[in-house]
Amino acid sequence: MNVILKILAACFLLVWCANPVKAKHIVGGDMSYVCLLSDTVNRLVNYRITMHLYRDCSNPEGAAYDTDAKFGIYEKTIDGRFRFVRQIVDQRYLNPIRNIDPTANNPCLIVPPGVCVQDAVYQFITGPLPMLNAGSYYIAYQRCCRNETISNIIRPGDAGAAFVIEITAAAQKNCNNSPVFKGLPPVVICVNSALTYDHSAVDADGDLVTYEFCDPLTAGGQDGSQGGKNSCTGVTPDPSACLPPFVPVNFRAPLYSTINPMGGDPVISIDPVTGMITGTPRVQGQFVVGVCIREFRNGELLTETRRDFQFNVAFCEPQVFAKVQADSTIQGKVFVVNACGTLDVDFVNLSTDVKFIRKYRWEFDVQGTKQVQTSRDARFSFPDIGSFTGKMVLNEGTECSDSLDLLVNTFPEIVADYQYAYDTCVAGPIAFEDLSRSGSGQILNWNWNFANSGNSTVADPLFQFATPGRKDILLRVKDVNGCEDSIKKQIPYYPVPPLLIVDPDRNAGCSPLDVCFRNLSSPIDTAYKVTWDFGDGSGSSAISPCHRFNDAGNYSVYLEVVSPLGCRTDRIYPGLIDVSQSPKAAFEMNPDRLNSLSPIVRITDQSQFSNNRIWQINRSEQFNQSDLEYTFRDTGIQQVQLIALSTNGCRDTLTQYIDVEPIVSFFLPNAFTPNGDAKNDGFLGVGYTLGMMDFELAVWDRWGSLLFSTGDPDLAWNGRRNNLGELLPGGVYVYTLQYLTPRRQQVRTTGYVTLIR
Repeated sequence: MNVILKILAACFLLVWCANPVKAKHIVGGDMSYVCLLSDTVNRLVNYRITMHLYRDCSNPEGAAYDTDAKFGIYEKTIDGRFRFVRQIVDQRYLNPIRNIDPTANNPCLIVPPGVCVQDAVYQFITGPLPMLNAGSYYIAYQRCCRNETISNIIRPGDAGAAFVIEITAAAQKNCNNSPVFKGLPPVVICVNSALTYDHSAVDADGDLVTYEFCDPLTAGGQDGSQGGKNSCTGVTPDPSACLPPFVPVNFRAPLYSTINPMGGDPVISIDPVTGMITGTPRVQGQFVVGVCIREFRNGELLTETRRDFQFNVAFCEPQVFAKVQADSTIQGKVFVVNACGTLDVDFVNLSTDVKFIRKYRWEFDVQGTKQVQTSRDARFSFPDIGSFTGKMVLNEGTECSDSLDLLVNTFPEIVADYQYAYDTCVAGPIAFEDLSRSGSGQILNWNWNFANSGNSTVADPLFQFATPGRKDILLRVKDVNGCEDSIKKQIPYYPVPPLLIVDPDRNAGCSPLDVCFRNLSSPIDTAYKVTWDFGDGSGSSAISPCHRFNDAGNYSVYLEVVSPLGCRTDRIYPGLIDVSQSPKAAFEMNPDRLNSLSPIVRITDQSQFSNNRIWQINRSEQFNQSDLEYTFRDTGIQQVQLIALSTNGCRDTLTQYIDVEPIVSFFLPNAFTPNGDAKNDGFLGVGYTLGMMDFELAVWDRWGSLLFSTGDPDLAWNGRRNNLGELLPGGVYVYTLQYLTPRRQQVRTTGYVTLIR
């Protein structure tokens, strides 16, 4: 089943959600060796040991890889006892540390934030060791601790790990090299999804290798409180003091055991010959699994090593779906592709989700020959007409896989064709004749589309267009095999209208008369040449023009239409438009300029072709006499309108405007006598001041001192300073005067006034 990682339903079960406070980090490990020396004369052997140590790196608080790792070399005697031989100390991992790709075995896997597993490689030389006659050498590494969230063992957070490899006396004598695991187990696998993982090893010497589930081993403790970190219960046990055999992990019985470390239905198992791990996990969580491999030559044991690894089982869901572009499907899994008239078939891949698909495989068995392609889209060539079966597989050999079956039918060619006939000048039907042919010998369906103006499903239809133009006629045909073809042809359809129909929006009226002619003739469009003659010496080439008849009279209208193919028709419409004479309004106003002191105007009617009239003054007063004398009661722009009338009901209107200018006048005396006799006691102007603005009068003495000023034209100067101070002596004084007229014209003047005492 194709799968991707879904939202984790129980975070505490998985490695990336482990308790960040405690330094848990061991995920698994394994060892291998290469024989560097087997000196049978001096009976010495020497090996290069390689250990892969797998670490949970999701927690920044977790323990890092040791840079001073210690390894122990032990002799296992024939009676099963162990003797310390030597230790290898201060070992640092080889650079670089490798991050394990969680999607390596499952391209569909979406890895949540925090998922991190690393692989560090430690490598060292044992140094010459005495060749044993019997018994074995054991190489061991001990380290605390495993993740607390492991599901299948008791108190996992207090359990360390021991990784060992056994080199028998027979292996020493033959300078044997141990098997090496092909790859890493998957970091994340999917619950309720069939698991198939190749956990086998490669042996360079070609020896027999067998596989079985075995006990992962423990060593060390959580914090080494009993005797320190190098004690046998510490974080990094001392190899010289802490000897094998190591204690197996304590499985949670009866659900889990050495040979049933993960449960499942079918139960998770390993093939002893192939090393293939299969089964279907049914429980989400983390599981420690031990796999032991034994190497035999001629029935004699050479090597035993084990790998233990933490399997993370999570809920997953399908995400990769196989799909191709097809003509039909059978039960949703067999995609049927029909190829008509060709033996080269292109396949368009519609499979999703593309970002999870790493491999494509197309396969057809053609006349006993297997044809394979590995591109996303594919093209296959088939030898003849017939049916062929194939298959398309996504991500073959992974958990993230899907496939579909293909059925390809190659059919004879079908070719669509037709011909047509019609009178190019007459607006009548077009006759279509089907000329299509099919290698099957039987066409079943015709589908005509007449430029989106209509359809037909008969073989030889008739069709008449309502409008002219270049018409795209599409014919699609289908034969008994379901093969289709289509053809599109363009027909120039430009007949002239059988009848020219003109509908003016009015037939009579007063001059000037505006008439819009609606051309209702059909078919006709802008591709036609249209010629109008309106009978007054003017014309138009528009399909439906508007025209102004300026003079009175009776007019016949002529229309000619010529199609793009040269077909012609015309018609004359006698006396179609009747125009009556309209009066021409005119009048004269005297005088042509007025003011507020002289507001009377004389208006004289000078209209032609009229026998009556209506005068309107400012749209409020109305008169009908021939000549009119009128007095305006206000200043400003005044409207005078004349409506000239005639006995035929026509009229004409003329509007004119006349300005009645507002007048302002102001005069100042040249002397005054402020003696209290009520005669000429103040310096005060007289005049017409209505509408005056920004008035300012000022009086100055001969030394330039301001004596009096006012903005009120009705306020007199009484001969005192500011009208309140001391009496000023008789004599001549200077005044300045300025103001704005109602039309905002500036008036400025300077003069002299004599004060007489």
